[in-house]
Amino acid sequence: MSTKKILTLVFLFSTDAAGKRLVLLGMKKRGFGVGLWNGFGGKVEPGETIEQGARREVEEESGVHVETLHPAGVLWFEFGTDPMGLECHVFTANAHEGTVVETEEMRPQWWDAEALPFDSMWPDDILWWDHILKRQQFAAAFWFAADQKQILRQAVNAVDVLPTHWHLALKGWA
Repeated sequence: MSTKKILTLVFLFSTDAAGKRLVLLGMKKRGFGVGLWNGFGGKVEPGETIEQGARREVEEESGVHVETLHPAGVLWFEFGTDPMGLECHVFTANAHEGTVVETEEMRPQWWDAEALPFDSMWPDDILWWDHILKRQQFAAAFWFAADQKQILRQAVNAVDVLPTHWHLALKGWA
């Protein structure tokens, strides 16, 4: 891996009338990850902070505004021989303003946070989702085959402080 792209991923939480914890996922309708359920996010644009990029992406993909983001984790991805690595900053949010709407990119749907459609999500999601549910920060790295489906190697760790330098964070990982 010689370069990296900075991405964001946001999971919006709510509670239903019975007190069940819900999470908003979007069915990706185009581009990277098409046909998979995921949180909301994408590329951080030049001149944006990571949190600004996360808020913008949530609004573009779901129609709602999120003010308070809680840092949850950092994911590192490599795909086959692609020289571009992906550094994805994961956030949660417990409140939003506006009405959730379908957009050109995503079809949102609320899910029971403890019963996600993992068979229709990225294969790594099931490996770190428990950290989200426990509100435990995590760092994870996944080395995928070129098909973007098979995980060749992985490492998922609970952390007290989210890493900021991946070349150091990955040292000694599986």
